[in-house]
Amino acid sequence: MTARQPLKTNGQKLTLGGVGPHAQSVAGSADAGMSEVFDIISRLRSSRDQFPKRERRVADFVLTHLDEVVHLRQGEIADAADVSVATVNRFCHTLGCDGFREFKIRLAQSVAVSLQYLHGPSDAQSPTDQLVGQVFGALVDTLNLARGQLDHEALASAIISLSGARRVAFFGVGGGSSNVAREGANRFFRLGIAAEAHSDGYLQRMLASTYTAEDRVFAISSTGMPAELLDSVAIARQYGAQTLALTKSGSDLAKAVDIAIEVDLPEDQDIFKPTASRLVFTTILDVLATGVARTRPEPVKENLRRIRTSLVPLSGDTGPKPVGD
Repeated sequence: MTARQPLKTNGQKLTLGGVGPHAQSVAGSADAGMSEVFDIISRLRSSRDQFPKRERRVADFVLTHLDEVVHLRQGEIADAADVSVATVNRFCHTLGCDGFREFKIRLAQSVAVSLQYLHGPSDAQSPTDQLVGQVFGALVDTLNLARGQLDHEALASAIISLSGARRVAFFGVGGGSSNVAREGANRFFRLGIAAEAHSDGYLQRMLASTYTAEDRVFAISSTGMPAELLDSVAIARQYGAQTLALTKSGSDLAKAVDIAIEVDLPEDQDIFKPTASRLVFTTILDVLATGVARTRPEPVKENLRRIRTSLVPLSGDTGPKPVGD
């Protein structure tokens, strides 16, 4: 692979690292559903000084009117930037788009996601007690909301299913669901059930293909949309394994599994505060683990005793402590 040349704009399209064959592939991605990642706002910011003078006027207007440009026609942008329509069209091509239509689509997608971050709260300082109140309060509110949505029959069915499992694989993708999946495996191995967690889609598929009627696949997703999870669930069911999910109400994942625990949790508008949904999901897994433990009290007590005993030499503390902390 050869190094890319310095960024130029003499009739060629911009790329994130230069110009050349890659620039054409960016524009061509529109024909494939524009699947390539293209942060048009970052590209405008980083390349603004490299546009020809008239196209720079267009870039400046776009950057200062992001939430308005997505609703404007090509001629309206040209008038506002005091340039010709042809200049706006050249600007779109220089930026790496096939034309104005693709530019508008890409900008609309980027703006829809980005505005909440571009215009976040101006006061970044908050008293500690206020932060505690905001974070704890949101968690309590979300827990209460989820509590009211939980289907107790689904919970009972999940507990029965998990209690009879030989192996349980917890699957999640992305930061939040993957961490919840790991917590699921952490909770359930203590109960004498072989439990593991995976976030790699390829490994999920391979593992699911080895599962049988004695095993369970437990998929976790706040959206219920990841293709990796839907594929893994379908593969596991094909070979007779029972499938469960903790996910959004009515989602594709909820419809794809044998037992779905469904919640619909709104996200907080404060972009600086971590989502409470991952803690709600962890709490629901705690409910399931507690229920499973009570269906097999004697072997679970023995497992917990062994785990606690194995840790005594590390701390010397024989008093009550969280098991494994």
